[in-house]
Formats: sequence, C-alpha cells, structure tokens
Amino acid sequence: MQRENAGESGPTRREYLAYAGVVGSGLLAGCTASGDGDSTETETSETAATTSQPETVTETAEPESGYSVSMSPVGDVEFESPPEDAMVIFSHYADMAVALGKADTVNSLYAPSFAGPALDTFYSRLDGVSLEWDGLPDPLSNGVDKEMLYELDSDVHFIDPSYVVKNQDKWNTDDVAEIAENVGPWFGNYHSGLHDKPVSAYADDYQYYSLWDLFEKVATVYQEQERYEALRAVYDDMLRDIESSLPPESERPTAARVTLINGTFYAYKLNAPGFWHADTRPLGATDAFADVEWEGTWGMFDYETMLETDPDVILHLWGMSPGYYIDDIREEVANDPVGSQLSAIQNDRFFAGGVRFQGPLTNLFQLELTAKQLYPEQFGEWPSYSPGEPYPEIPEAEQLFDRQRVADIVNGDL
Repeated sequence: MQRENAGESGPTRREYLAYAGVVGSGLLAGCTASGDGDSTETETSETAATTSQPETVTETAEPESGYSVSMSPVGDVEFESPPEDAMVIFSHYADMAVALGKADTVNSLYAPSFAGPALDTFYSRLDGVSLEWDGLPDPLSNGVDKEMLYELDSDVHFIDPSYVVKNQDKWNTDDVAEIAENVGPWFGNYHSGLHDKPVSAYADDYQYYSLWDLFEKVATVYQEQERYEALRAVYDDMLRDIESSLPPESERPTAARVTLINGTFYAYKLNAPGFWHADTRPLGATDAFADVEWEGTWGMFDYETMLETDPDVILHLWGMSPGYYIDDIREEVANDPVGSQLSAIQNDRFFAGGVRFQGPLTNLFQLELTAKQLYPEQFGEWPSYSPGEPYPEIPEAEQLFDRQRVADIVNGDL
C-alpha cells in the first residue's frame, strides 16, 4: 500500500464536511454514544482508578502454550499466539498496535482518509514510526457488516461488542457469538471513553479502564508487555513532571474544548471521566462549561452563548486534522461579528487540539500540546500549527517527552 502524505493535496474542507457521517455520527459524537449513563465521578489523572471494584491482575501463560487475557465486557479471551491480523474501527486501537511495533497487523480503520493523516501528524516526529492506512477498508462505511468481518478473517476484533449491539443495526448477541466462534474473538471496551452505559446485555459488572490500562491489555494480547512498560514509564515521568509544575488552581485559565460545525459549537467537558479526556483532565484547567448541564455527551452552543461564557482558551478538537485545520476554523470564527469578540480570538488563544480517539502515542503528544496551550509560562509557548504539516518542531529543551526514546521503544530498541 502506498502511504499518503498528509501534506499533499486532498479533499477540501467542504468535501470533508460533506462526509458528514464521519463527524456528525462518529468523530464528533463519540460514534453515537448516548451519554445517558455518564458518571459524575472525576479523575485527577489517567492513572486514577476507573473501576467500581478492584480489578484482578491479568493472568498470562507463555505464548507457546497459549494464553488468556481478561477484558470487560468480553471476559477471559484465549489466544494461541499473538494476532497477525487485527480488525480495528477507532484509531486509538490502531495507535496501540503502532506503539507495540505491530502496525502491519491493522487491517481496517474508520475514515482512513481522515484518521490516517491525523495520525501521520504525530508519527512524523517519531523516526521509523508509521501506519500504512491508505487503502484500508472502512468498517463503518456501511455500518459494521458481518460479511466484511468474514472477509477480513481477523485473529482479533478490537471492538467492544456492546458498541456493535448498541449502535449498529441488525446486530445482537447471537451475531457477536457467531463471529467470535467462526472468525476471531472480540476484544474492546468502548464505554470507558466516556463512562456511558453499555447495552443491557453487557451491563452487569461492566468495568471502565483508563487509556493506559486498556493499552496494557492490548499489549498483553500482542505479548508485547516490555514495550508497554517502557512506554508507560515515559508517560508516568511526563505526567509526574506536568502535575508538579501546574500553577495553583486559582491561577489557571478558563478553557473550553469544542468542535465548530455549521455555526454551532459542540462543547465537551474538559475534566470528565473517561479516556476521551486523557489529554485535558490531567491538566486541571477550569472548565468554562463545568456548571452547565446538558443531556448526552456534548452541549451545543451558538456564538452568543460562547461569548457569554467567553473562556480564556478555546481548544478546537480535530484542529490538526483534514477538514478542521485550525487556520480555517479560526478565520471562520474571527469573521463572525460575535465570534470576533471572543477573548480567545482577540488574545490568540484559539488553538488546534488533537484527535479524540487517542492511543498512547497520540496521548503523549496531545498532553504536551495542551500543556503548552494552557500554561505557556510553565511549559513553553505552543508554536502554532500549519495545516497539513507535521506536528510542530519544538526545541529539545522544551519537549515534555523524549521523541527518540519513544521511537526506539516502538522500533524494538528497549
């Protein structure tokens, strides 16, 4: 497969917006997560406990004799050997495979022409790290299709069966069991992203995991625990440095995380539980919408409401992704008579955010960029982002994690 270059000409923003199913039903909405079961629990970091009961340590045997990995809601899953073909929908699982040196096992990806360049933005700063996404089939192009799963013949499906039953037409638990028996096991936990409710068939004892705990389980599936532990050490060191350098709460800016679509701001809670917020919650900014109640996953606001709230910093989700490049979005807001009055526009603090479906590698970059955008005095100025270009070059002394160390781990130099 020929790997596309994110900087090459591609679909225009209008064409991406015409591909509204990507955003309206998926990338924006967390792929139709209802949000009616959102927990009120808060976490101080991704290392905080996210399960309602103590989780037992995953037991594994030596690969040559087979091994078992436990994951809610699928239970104990048996593997004879590490998967060589992995069915993926959302890019955080693709990112996990890449991080574990298993990029070549990924055989599908949701909205590859959107998600692929977004991942390339980060991978371009890691020597020898890439994902050949061009040509991968999109498993949501016509909904999760049983025939496609048979054709892909995957060793594992990195999908939560609760997501499939809840959000995909014509799927029930019998269909899930059929694919597990005839093709390969399911291994995913979707609802940890937002702590929303699983479908009733999987609701009993459903557990929520942090991003890095979920990554540990995927690493065990691939039998790449050493890579996981090495990357986790990088993350833990980075998180410790960030948390020790945060200013007092009284000195932190108000901030909002939004996506602008057709004149409406779709806002998300910065500090809510779930790993979709793994790049904002640890930074502890004052959420401009913390006291605003809304049903479901996100709130919808017009320009006037945004101006009434007027956060110091606005983080635009997908701002480094095709169709949502920050320059276009910022210009659109600045050209609006109300939007132009926003403090974030006037003070040049309307920033490009990362991707929502973040895995471990993207999480490292997105923690760094958000720390710089929120707290430039503590972590250095964010250098801005040029549409279609790689993640900005940041002086080594101002980097919050060692790129070469991460690249070495991914490439097997532990």
